[in-house]
Amino acid sequence: MRGVVFDGATARFADDLQVREPGPGEVLVAVAAAGLCHSDLAVIDGTIPFPVPVVLGHEGAGVVEAVGPGVGHVGPGDHVALSTLANCGACADCDRGRPTMCRKAIGRPGRPFRRGAAPLFQFASNSAFAERTVVRAVQAVRIPADIPPASAALLGCAVLTGVGAVLNRARVAPGESVVVIGAGGVGLNVVQGARLAGASEIIAVDADPAKEKAARLFGATGFRTSAGTVRETLPTGADHVFECVGNTALIRQAIDLLDRGGQAVLLGTTAPTAETSFAPSAMFLDKSILGCRYGSSRPQHDIARYAGLYRQGRLLLDELVGATYPVEEFARAADDARHGRVTRAVLTFGS
Repeated sequence: MRGVVFDGATARFADDLQVREPGPGEVLVAVAAAGLCHSDLAVIDGTIPFPVPVVLGHEGAGVVEAVGPGVGHVGPGDHVALSTLANCGACADCDRGRPTMCRKAIGRPGRPFRRGAAPLFQFASNSAFAERTVVRAVQAVRIPADIPPASAALLGCAVLTGVGAVLNRARVAPGESVVVIGAGGVGLNVVQGARLAGASEIIAVDADPAKEKAARLFGATGFRTSAGTVRETLPTGADHVFECVGNTALIRQAIDLLDRGGQAVLLGTTAPTAETSFAPSAMFLDKSILGCRYGSSRPQHDIARYAGLYRQGRLLLDELVGATYPVEEFARAADDARHGRVTRAVLTFGS
């Protein structure tokens, strides 16, 4: 079968992959579409360390082909969006409704794929850049069949992360002000999450002025090409600032833009050794710096909720899809994504 494999030096299309059958509590999914997220690119450039060889991808949607023993909430023929969260469902964090904190869901990559005699790792418990993949049952979330696959794929990462950061982690309240640094796939979902939350001011910041149109479509009330000019609109600072790039200088700017009682929420992926600095005295007016893993989401609940909002016309999905590419054209899709030419590149697995 077809897919994209990173061998530690190069990520390239392959057509000789195999995946095992689903075991107990697992689901085999025929992937229809998969979004190309910057986290996939971060594995390739070494920002995110990961064992190799690995089948990439972690943002996908498709149709269930088979289920293992003990799986009852989905069955063959069901349309599903895939999450990366292979949480156990039984630990203290899962029991408290915090599945993103499940220790069994982090840093335990399996190897369900083979290429010839060699096993391959699975990225983010998902590997959506494969024609078929095996995931934990908890990762397969049933969605309406009328959601286009390329749009549905984005529910599993960009939407969960961006909208979830607003609604679940920051808990933005109606009338509050929001600044979003970075207007890519995650940033645009932070913007629309702020719109859904009823924020009064939503200022998107991106160095590329061409991104203003999309930012305003998703709900931005203002657009700036530099964070240094935000106080022209919000002279006392913002209630919430979301850093969606993973740049240490921008993280510092996010902190500096906070009003009294404000929160800086860090969403962009930085290298494990990257550091930033700030003046501790600036935090004494009840300001906070918040990390956020995967939108602090509960995927089975949140993906279904966001799918419902999409069908009501309240959450934008189709507009996130910048371009679609056959999986064979992964290199072109990655180049377009890396250079910001598309909002979200989506790989497809049509026959």
